[in-house]
Amino acid sequence: MKFLHIADVHLGCTRYQLPESQRDFFDAWIDVLRKYAIDGNVDFVLMAGDFFHKRQIPPETMNYAFAGLSLLKDHGIPVVSIEGNHDQKHTDTEYSWLRSLENWGLIKLLEPRNIDGNFIYEPWDPDSDHYVRGGYIDIGRARIFGSTWYGASANWAIPMLTKAIGERRREGAFHILMLHTDVEGHQTHPIPALTLANLKELKAVTDYVAIGHTHMCFEIDNWAFNPGSLEITKIDEFQETRGAWLVEVGDDDSVHATHVRDYVQRPFQRLGFDVSGIADPKIVTSGVFEKVAESARVAEEGKPAPIIEITLRGQLGFPNSLLETQKMRDEVQKRTGALHVRVKNHTVPLDYAVAPDLDDDASRGQLERRVIEDLIMRDNRYKSRSEAMADAVIGAKQMVLSDEEPEKIADFIAMKAL
Repeated sequence: MKFLHIADVHLGCTRYQLPESQRDFFDAWIDVLRKYAIDGNVDFVLMAGDFFHKRQIPPETMNYAFAGLSLLKDHGIPVVSIEGNHDQKHTDTEYSWLRSLENWGLIKLLEPRNIDGNFIYEPWDPDSDHYVRGGYIDIGRARIFGSTWYGASANWAIPMLTKAIGERRREGAFHILMLHTDVEGHQTHPIPALTLANLKELKAVTDYVAIGHTHMCFEIDNWAFNPGSLEITKIDEFQETRGAWLVEVGDDDSVHATHVRDYVQRPFQRLGFDVSGIADPKIVTSGVFEKVAESARVAEEGKPAPIIEITLRGQLGFPNSLLETQKMRDEVQKRTGALHVRVKNHTVPLDYAVAPDLDDDASRGQLERRVIEDLIMRDNRYKSRSEAMADAVIGAKQMVLSDEEPEKIADFIAMKAL
């Protein structure tokens, strides 16, 4: 048995408002499907959530989804999917775009029913009149179980999933669970993650856990696997390992998983330049050009041109308005052939320096956390709780950006305030 496990395709994502962005996500996805699903002659494809970037998607994005899924259908390769936090239906409707794709015969969407607080797995039925047609499906020797986005409630959900799967195991089957969640020790979000102890409860009833949500690759005990996103949704992710898992299962249920990364991707790069101690804006400009000459990626023929972000940091000794940011953008784009160059000014006046000792290559997330913690620590009432309060601020922001329901955001903030 052989299958392809992908997650976090994020069709419809646009970076820096560039029209090329939507095509980038399609190109990465379709190249993976051709190289590893079709040419790899897999039995099925697993999509572990966040197929789309937003719940409301433009027509062009749906065209991309239809093209890729139709390609797999034409080659007789079934696609099994679950909803991630970006795919979910709105609270005032039972429909989502993934549910529409299922109605059109392009995917098999799995989710257990929640009846009086208990998870119930029913076999996938193409003729079912439910909005989700079943919780598990058999493809050859594989019995594949779905789940939904549980967010901060993942630790609560695992015991019920374990029980429900245990009641639906099949003798001689290879049991797979698809799960969209962060996992303790591997998360990139401040939202509470699923603990390793709770995750490992599932070992009693599963042979493979197909994870999505975290945009970097990891595996646990050759049993739980997360491939990472196929493309970069924001530049903070450019150093993360991402791709897809190509999995072969032996007759003895042994798992041989290969993380594949050789497919079309847009190159990204972040460069930092410290302006501290420089009194002349022209010297800042020339310093940036020297940094670019030493370290910047350049466009290669036949490959996607890079996107380069240059971050100015440190203590600025002159007015912001004197920085030659437009000149920097234009000249760097000319020298590198980049698709897009972004110059971000994270400098601060000498009197208001925040996080002045942060490394030049610190990510936006690290910078954001340090700034928030430094500002909180200036108030003696909250100084001892700066880390927890920063978690609350950043976590609430991430939940808002993920279209999380207001009630869940309020519960998260309340939990952090304890």
